[in-house]
Amino acid sequence: MQTFEFKRTIPREAGYDLVVAGGGPAGTAAAICAARLGARVLLAEATGCLGGMGTSGLVTAFDPMADGQRMLVGGFMREVVEAMQTRGFLGPQVTPEFYNRRYHCWTPFQAEGLKLLLDELAVAAGVEVRFGTRVVAAEAAPGVVRGVVLYNVEGLHFVEARAFVDATGDAVLADLCGAACRQPGRDTARPMPATLCSLHAGIDWARLGASGVSQWKAIHQAVTDGHFTQPDLHLPGMSQVGHTIGYLNGGHVFNLDALRCCSLSDGLMLGRRLAREYVAFYRKYLPGCEAMELVCTANLMGVRESRRIVGEYELTLADYLARRQFPDQIGVFNKFVDIHPYDTSKEEFERFNREKDETGRLGEGECFGIPYGILVPKGWRNLWVAGRCNSSDIPVHGSIRVMPAASMMGQAAGTAAVQALRTGQAACELDTAELITALRRQGAYLPQETSSRTMTR
Repeated sequence: MQTFEFKRTIPREAGYDLVVAGGGPAGTAAAICAARLGARVLLAEATGCLGGMGTSGLVTAFDPMADGQRMLVGGFMREVVEAMQTRGFLGPQVTPEFYNRRYHCWTPFQAEGLKLLLDELAVAAGVEVRFGTRVVAAEAAPGVVRGVVLYNVEGLHFVEARAFVDATGDAVLADLCGAACRQPGRDTARPMPATLCSLHAGIDWARLGASGVSQWKAIHQAVTDGHFTQPDLHLPGMSQVGHTIGYLNGGHVFNLDALRCCSLSDGLMLGRRLAREYVAFYRKYLPGCEAMELVCTANLMGVRESRRIVGEYELTLADYLARRQFPDQIGVFNKFVDIHPYDTSKEEFERFNREKDETGRLGEGECFGIPYGILVPKGWRNLWVAGRCNSSDIPVHGSIRVMPAASMMGQAAGTAAVQALRTGQAACELDTAELITALRRQGAYLPQETSSRTMTR
């Protein structure tokens, strides 16, 4: 590739305690929780709203938050869900039991309600939010970030801060700083397929429910009939988010490389074409969907896997299967290992079902811990990650890449950053017993009987 030398003198900003890159569920939680503790926080978000996959990505259902007996997800995420229930922003069929108790139960919600609520919470906490803003460069020495270059409609700005959280999903900031990362297709297997989610109207949910026709059986019939240009047997499905509105998680974009613009662009175009095929499928095969209309496809691709950091600890399938509890865990979770089929073959579909049912599920009342060390790039002193770019192996990543777990990671990262600024502790040497105490004060559910002043490595 030919190169071009680019030099500019750009405005310099200072005075921030924390810069958070990415305003999805992880970054929003990190920014708001840090600001509530008194930090001056700048939150840079590339799109025009907070919420990430839950808003721009139209993944309008929170993954399971309870274990069949109690709610595992506390703190900021619980605050958000309960506020949305109070304000009527959850699906019309949702009751508090969905998220407080039910086993492997999703909680549908309205994307516009989540946008509004997160705006209000960020403003109330004093977070400075900049929409349409990306991190494009960083100044860093080994283990220490000094500042980042942000780009938006006003041009380039260099922003100094004392601490940084990478919640970009793709570990963009960590990679720019030179932190070690793993990348599907280079260091690991091919990435899981992506999905461009969509919203639909005109659905008669009562008639669909009374019909007894299963979306998942219908998809098999449609594939047999040759309905789809892509014979994809795995359909996560349509969920009710309004009285006649549904959110569709359907239509895999296989072999998408989220770190290549041309692959993302081609994938978005394919996703929009697939959405039309799914509209025709529902109209033809599902009673109550004859008048279904496509309202919109997401403007953010539903990427399930891209770049992840090499952290102080890597959470593994062995930890998950052992239901391991860590003294430094910052959250606990129960969701099954969700590794989508890598192609449209019958063999891949059978592998998906076998692994999900035989090796990828914890029982009711069970959970595994999410340790602090997966949020810290190895050896770094003032940089944390939260959300999809955490340090975990492929199977466990398939469980914790979702919004409730990402929010817990974000709350822990933001709280840890404030603790580090107040005490002078480094991210990689943080007193984790103190962090756990602080998170419990914020409502986090952390059932470990003992805590440790040093992280699990």
